Amino acid sequence: MDTTAPDTTELDTAQSDIADLGIAEPETAEPGYHSNKDAHLKRLRRIEGQVRGVQRMVEEDTYCIDVLTQISAATKALEAVALGLLDEHLRHCVTHAIQAGGAPAEDKLTEASAAIARLVRS
Repeated sequence: MDTTAPDTTELDTAQSDIADLGIAEPETAEPGYHSNKDAHLKRLRRIEGQVRGVQRMVEEDTYCIDVLTQISAATKALEAVALGLLDEHLRHCVTHAIQAGGAPAEDKLTEASAAIARLVRS
């Protein structure tokens, strides 16, 4: 079992970029996805099971294409969760910031654009 810590360079860079932009923590008490939190958690648990299944397939020396097919399915499932969260962020957090106006609105739009760019690159 690999006990090395995951590479957090990309996350650190993204957090640094957000800090450099002066984007503050959200002012709302609940995140945009709060109303669908249980559904998101259910989907993430299902994806977690898929990934464990892929690990088991590799441990059992399953045919490469079958493993790749399952990785593709897990990737698509994660992308669906990400798109759902992004949609909720735009509808909730960004909408509230735009209604408030001013610099926070610009910051939220910049933050959302950066998130979209990261999703497109992944």
